[in-house]
Amino acid sequence: MSRIGKQPVALPDGVTATLSGQTIEVKGPKATKSFTATDDITITIADGQISVTPRGKSKRARQQWGMTRTVIANLVHGAKDVFKKELEIRGVGYRAQMAGNVLKLNLGYSHDVDFPIPEGVTVTALKQTELVVEGTDKQLVGQVAANIRDWRRPEPYKGKGVRYKDEYIFQKEGKKK
Repeated sequence: MSRIGKQPVALPDGVTATLSGQTIEVKGPKATKSFTATDDITITIADGQISVTPRGKSKRARQQWGMTRTVIANLVHGAKDVFKKELEIRGVGYRAQMAGNVLKLNLGYSHDVDFPIPEGVTVTALKQTELVVEGTDKQLVGQVAANIRDWRRPEPYKGKGVRYKDEYIFQKEGKKK
């Protein structure tokens, strides 16, 4: 049994959901998003809550149950608020700045890295070493933050690179004489 799938998703004030077939559309003050569930799942909206149930006892139905409930919960949260990922840049000379819709990163390469920001996501450089990635789609925000981090992952000896704000990097000791 899915522990996550059993819990209904509450609709906060200002957020409405409509169901047509297997497609659920969530409207809120920040965004309007939709999701199409597989045929293994039944979605119902009642009393300001969205509940998800499987249509059988097959393995696929049980897998889709919890995942569908989580995706719907993320749609509801994204319609009301924004998702946020914070990145920090560590290293001598490492910095970032916004130039229009392009993030310019100086990460120790012989050239600057120009990272185009996709639609639906905003990236702000609070300082030259702090970035905030925001958007209404949790998957897209996480993917953009991961793509920025992939340009220079934190290394284990000095900790230089792009890391998430709350990420802990295990420091290795280094070579001894």
